[in-house]
Amino acid sequence: MKLTDIVPPEGARRKRKRVGRGGKWGKTCARGYNGQNSRSGGGKGPGFEGGQTPWYMRLPKFRGFNNIFRQEYSIVSLDDLDVITGTKVVDPEILVQVGLIKNTDQPVKVLANGTISKALTVKAHKFSESAKKAIEEAGGKAEVI
Repeated sequence: MKLTDIVPPEGARRKRKRVGRGGKWGKTCARGYNGQNSRSGGGKGPGFEGGQTPWYMRLPKFRGFNNIFRQEYSIVSLDDLDVITGTKVVDPEILVQVGLIKNTDQPVKVLANGTISKALTVKAHKFSESAKKAIEEAGGKAEVI
């Protein structure tokens, strides 16, 4: 037996319906006489839902501006820094070890939520003005990485 000897079973392959060539499917080509579906280009388009408002019209439209260069920061507050013990220098690696941020992929920003009582050297990518002031008043340093 060769690959060329293989044939599909009886009834598996059906001949194409050749409409508009006379005979049973001539003249109107099985479209009927009048109406939307008898015309060329007629019929309902994709997305037609039987008169129901289509999904693409039901969805909310996105307006406004999305800045593709927006930088997301991991946020750390002064209360969080006050909990850290056993070190005088706090950088993103230590924040990951303590569990205050998930990873060092995002830059870190320190916000002035709460108070700080320890003199820590905090290394972060950004500080709010009041957070920087509070760290320095506690006797520490705020270093921008």
